[in-house]
Amino acid sequence: MTALAELLAHPSIWRGGELGRVASPSVASGYPQLDAELPGGGWPTAALTEILPQHEGIGELGILGHALAALSAKGRWVAWIAPPYLPYAPALQAAGIDLSHLIVIRTRSPRETLWAYEQALRSQTCGAVLAWPERIAYAELRRLQLAAEGSATLAMLFRPSRCITEATPAALRLRLDTRPGGLAVRILKRRGGVLGRTIALTPPQVVQRNFDNPPNGLDCHVMDRIEFPASAARSLRRDFGIH
Repeated sequence: MTALAELLAHPSIWRGGELGRVASPSVASGYPQLDAELPGGGWPTAALTEILPQHEGIGELGILGHALAALSAKGRWVAWIAPPYLPYAPALQAAGIDLSHLIVIRTRSPRETLWAYEQALRSQTCGAVLAWPERIAYAELRRLQLAAEGSATLAMLFRPSRCITEATPAALRLRLDTRPGGLAVRILKRRGGVLGRTIALTPPQVVQRNFDNPPNGLDCHVMDRIEFPASAARSLRRDFGIH
């Protein structure tokens, strides 16, 4: 192999009109039209992903349902760091997510949230880590991106739409908007050529209904806690230094 061929084979390098290569296997999103436009054919692991919904509650959690269900089915932990709303257990179960592998971590400050997020990535025990930072500096994002690169984890950040003009080291960045019957996804940044069109998604009805419009008029504050087995609690204490 020539020196040029070896250089082009590196996962951090790609030709302008191609999708980038991945060094760590991706996780299918469950939406073929989206996976076709993502390097590796799905949500990237070992990389930071930012999701910027037009506003809260448009299906930003439902878009991850398939991937989180697949990870939990393999026995991987799914960590939610300081979610803005209490998770709605029936919705998660309807999406196929195993609640015995779901960990919700409550924090007392934005700084503590970022610390917990970084520790979850570095622990090597989580299949996915989700957080909702209101404000986060570029240097902090860079630190999280480096932590993500050292793990085989889905590192997902949900950020307000006002952050769309801010620079970010994240490998993947998506804008979510509503459309009749589903969502419109705009890929703002990816490792590969620029995508100049919007991707229309129609989420499975059970996921969309339960995540965003729970039955019987219940909202996402219904559940006060998620019970998980003692093994998960021990893992949480060991990996995050909690006593």
